[in-house]
Amino acid sequence: MLPIFFGLASALSWGTGDFAGGLASRKVGPYRAVFFAEAIGLGAILIVLPFFPETFPDLRSVLWSAAAGSIGTLGLIAFFEAMRRGRLSVAAPLSALLGAIVPIIVGSLTAGLPENSVMFGILLALFAIILISREETTDDSDKREPYIHLALLSGIGFGFYFVLMHQASQEYFWGPLVVARTAGMLAILIFLLVIRGSFRVPSAGWGLLALNGIFDVGGNAFFILAGQAGRLDVSAVLGSLYPGMTVILAWLILKEKLQRTQWLGIALALVGIALMTV
Repeated sequence: MLPIFFGLASALSWGTGDFAGGLASRKVGPYRAVFFAEAIGLGAILIVLPFFPETFPDLRSVLWSAAAGSIGTLGLIAFFEAMRRGRLSVAAPLSALLGAIVPIIVGSLTAGLPENSVMFGILLALFAIILISREETTDDSDKREPYIHLALLSGIGFGFYFVLMHQASQEYFWGPLVVARTAGMLAILIFLLVIRGSFRVPSAGWGLLALNGIFDVGGNAFFILAGQAGRLDVSAVLGSLYPGMTVILAWLILKEKLQRTQWLGIALALVGIALMTV
């Protein structure tokens, strides 16, 4: 049950953080949103790190963590830009679908296929993500909204982040988190310096950035715990259910209307989770 609990906790935390991050990107832009959210999250880790000491990770873990942080940051930038341009309730599920498929393929190749009930639960969860991402609209201009490709690109980045971070965190917990976030921040910092981008953030954006940073760290931490306690594919699929939380928050706070297929997707996700616990 621990992998299921930690995987669901990562989804709830990531979904809440991504909702706040998507709103923050509309105020400050995706690059600054990701940079300052990662800086806030890194600061939170460094505050609690003295209370949970561990040895510094070896070179292998550092390299895997740095690669995960860089690719994950690129995926997050594309994700926030997709949410800035379009609907949060569509961008998040599309991103999560690809984000789940990559670890499933890798997990099946490295650890073999899971048990039948677990595999069926995974397939149900993937179908649930597809249903959550569907929306009915008669507005042709909305169908042509140029953000779907960004959501798909972010999903590829998230999928490889799951795989790389799983490799980095087999024996360590805090080290991979610190290295990954540092690498991601450095990548954005270099980019902003090259293009001479502004680091200015309106005062109204700091609250959303703080929420995004804290909940994103929580999602990453729970994902590592889920991966250490169980299979990569199961923890990644459960973590990829974060659109459910994002969609619900968009429905409650932004009044984005949910279609019947999206509610059905949320229900199927719960069934899939139950099957994974058998």
